Parts: sequence; C-alpha cells; structure tokens
Amino acid sequence: MPVLKQLFENNERWAEEVEQQDPTFFTELSKQQAPPYLWIGCADSRVPANQIIGLPPGQVFVHRNVANVVTHTDFNCLSVLQYAVEVLKVQHVIVCGHYGCGGVAAALANRPYGLIDNWLRHIKDVYESSDLAAQHDLTDQERTDRLCELNVVAQVHNVCHTTIVQDAWRRGQEISVHGIIYGLANGRLRDLETSISSAAQLAEIYRMRGPKKPA
Repeated sequence: MPVLKQLFENNERWAEEVEQQDPTFFTELSKQQAPPYLWIGCADSRVPANQIIGLPPGQVFVHRNVANVVTHTDFNCLSVLQYAVEVLKVQHVIVCGHYGCGGVAAALANRPYGLIDNWLRHIKDVYESSDLAAQHDLTDQERTDRLCELNVVAQVHNVCHTTIVQDAWRRGQEISVHGIIYGLANGRLRDLETSISSAAQLAEIYRMRGPKKPA
C-alpha cells in the first residue's frame, strides 16, 4: 500500500532498534501483558500515553476518546475499565487531560458541530456544575484551561462511581484513580492532586456497601 509505505519503513526501523537493544523484547512481550496502569486520555494525536510517561509497550493499558470523558453509558470505556481492573489487575487508573483540548474548547464555543455535540454535553455539564460562569475576570484561555482541569477531576470521580471500581474495592482489591493534566506547550505533566483509593473518599450517595445481591 504505497500511501502507508513510510509507516511500514518507520516500523521496520523501530523494530530493529528495539531488537538491537533487547533481543528478547518482542518474545517476552508476546507472552502476556500485565500493565500496572490503565490510562484514560484524550484522542488528541499530540498526547501519546507511553511516550509522555516514558514507559515501553506492555506497561500501560490505554483507552482514549475525545476529551477523556468517562460516562456510565459508554460501554466501550466501561469494557476497557472492566478488563483492566478484573483481568489485568491494574493498580492505578490514570485520567489524563491536556491543556489546549479541542473538545473542551468546542464545549465552550456554543456552536453546532454535529454528532459530537451529544458527547460534548458531558463537558458542558461539568462547566455548569462549576463556578466558572461566575468568574468574569477570566480570559477565554484561562477559562478553557480551568475547564480542562475540572473535566479531569470530574472524570476521576466518574471512574470511581462505576460498579467496576466499587466492586473491586469491596473485594479488597487495591486500586487507585488519579487525575493529571499534560501541557502541550512544555511537555510536562501536572498532578491535579485528585487521587481516590477507596469508596470512603467519595460522597455518601455514591458509596456501595456489602456484597452484590445474587440475580
């Protein structure tokens, strides 16, 4: 396929370089995957999970969508989360947003974009539940950046509210959910200091207690 010729050439060089550094890398990698991290990030091409945290293939299980949103109706995301928690036994779920997120900016723009407007409404809900609208001294950039941060925090809680994570905690499984954000302008990650490791850290209404009842 001539259009993809460059990609295949890049792949060939990459595979050769990896094998030169570690001749057993691909053999060992193909046997199993046991990543300690699940990364839920934005689909933006400028935010490649493995590269920005400096980890090789096999160390990070990844799910990406527009604006790193987690909802209880997105069975794609929930399936990834369930597999990561129940099968791969990850210890950490990382929700990573980024400054300059096009999805967040679009949510603030009040313009019709098509089908994605239904997805962006989740970000609008985050905005509406915050006090950003009342902060009239913010520039457009500051407002967008702040919503990028608040969106990450909201999605961290959404992960923790799922039956998947709640069930894991009830089983005694150690799993923590973290919120971080990436700066496109400097390549640095910032800890949003939103880490949750148990249901006790959640609002009372979201805490599920006791064993699951049989069907």
